[in-house]
Amino acid sequence: MFDQLQALPADPLLGLIAAYRNDPNPSKVDLGVGVYKDEQGHTAIMRAIQKANIRHIETEDSKTYISPAGVPGFIDSVQKLVFSEDSAMLSDNRISGLQTPGGCGALRIGAELLVRLKDDVTVWLSDPSWANHTPLIKSAGLNIENYGYFEPSTGEVDFQLMDETLAKLGPTDVVLLHGCCHNPTGADLKFEHWQRIAERASKQGFVPFVDLAYQGLDSGLNEDAKGLRHLSENIEEMLVATSCSKNFGLYRDRTGSLLFQTANSANSSAVLTQAMEAARSSYSMSPAYGGFLVNMILNDADLRQEWETELNAMASRIKDLRKGLLEKIVARGIDKDFSYITKQKGMFTYLGLNKDQVHRMRDEYAIYMADSSRINVAGLNTHCLDYVADAIKAVL
Repeated sequence: MFDQLQALPADPLLGLIAAYRNDPNPSKVDLGVGVYKDEQGHTAIMRAIQKANIRHIETEDSKTYISPAGVPGFIDSVQKLVFSEDSAMLSDNRISGLQTPGGCGALRIGAELLVRLKDDVTVWLSDPSWANHTPLIKSAGLNIENYGYFEPSTGEVDFQLMDETLAKLGPTDVVLLHGCCHNPTGADLKFEHWQRIAERASKQGFVPFVDLAYQGLDSGLNEDAKGLRHLSENIEEMLVATSCSKNFGLYRDRTGSLLFQTANSANSSAVLTQAMEAARSSYSMSPAYGGFLVNMILNDADLRQEWETELNAMASRIKDLRKGLLEKIVARGIDKDFSYITKQKGMFTYLGLNKDQVHRMRDEYAIYMADSSRINVAGLNTHCLDYVADAIKAVL
C-alpha cells in the first residue's frame, strides 16, 4: 500500500534549519525561521513563564483530560487580552472560543467551521501572506484567493489595491487579516485602513478572520490590537486566531485560541458547539500545559507585570535592530532605499533581494533566509550587523 506514496521535498524553512545547523562557518547567521532570539542567539524561556511553571508543578495534582474548550479560565483571559476587559461584545456574550494547539490549530479549526456553512466560502489572503496560511486553510476544502497588499518598491501596504478587491466581496467571502506585525512583510495596515475595512465588512457582509500571532511585539498589547478592536465594535461577526508562541515564548507547547464574535449570544453558543465538535474530530483536546501557564500569568498581578516588562523589552530590541541594520546599510552607500526597514512592524522584513542574491548570501556568507528574502529581524544581534550589511552590499 505505502509503496504508492512518493517522498515529498522538505519544507523550505525547515530545510533551512538543518542547513544552518550543519554549516561549520563560525560567522553563520540564521534569519530564516521566525522565532525570537536574544543577543546571544538563544530563544530563552521568559521569566514569568519560568515562575508560573514552578507554581504549576507544585499545585498540579492530576493529568486527567481537560474539556474540549481548553483549560478553565484560559479563554476568558485571552478574550480580555485581545478584545479588552471592557469590551461590550464580551459583556453581551457575543464572543466565545476554545483553546487550540497553537495559532495553526486555531486557523485550521476556523477553516473547519467555515466548511460547515451552507454557502461555498472563499477565503482571501494577502499577497504575500504567511506560507502556512494556504495549506492550513486549503486542506480543509476551502477556496482561496488573494488580494493585493504589498508594494515592494516602498515596503509599505498598497491599500488602494487591497480596497479594490474588498469592494467586490460579499457574504460568502472571508478576509484573512494580520492583526499586527505582518508576516512576512512587516508592512502593517494603518488604523484608517482598519476603519475602511470595517465599513466595507458591515455594508457588504464579508467576514474578517484576524490572525493575531504577535500581539505586544510592536507598539504594546493594546495598540497592537487597536485595529481588531475597531472591527469588533463595528461589525457583527468575525473570527480571531491567537498564538502564544511569540509573546509568551511557548513555541513548542502549542498554545493558542480560536475566538469568534457573533451577532448574539445564542449564535455564540451554537458556534462554540460546532468548533468543539470540529476539534474533537481532529485532535480531540488541546495540550493543557501552556494554557495553565498563560492563564496564571494573566491573572496574577506580579507575574503579568513581569511578563509585560519582558515583552516590551523584546519589542524594543527588535526596533533597535531595525534601526541598527538600516544605519549599517546606509553607512555602506548601498544604492537602494532600505528606509522602509524602520517603518515596518514586528519580526519580519523583506530585503528585496532576488533568489540568486539570497543563495549567494547563504553560500558565500552563511547568512540564511527564505528565498523571498524575508528575514527574521529578531535573528540579528549587534555583533553581526556589520557582517550582514557587508554581505548585502556584496550581493547587490
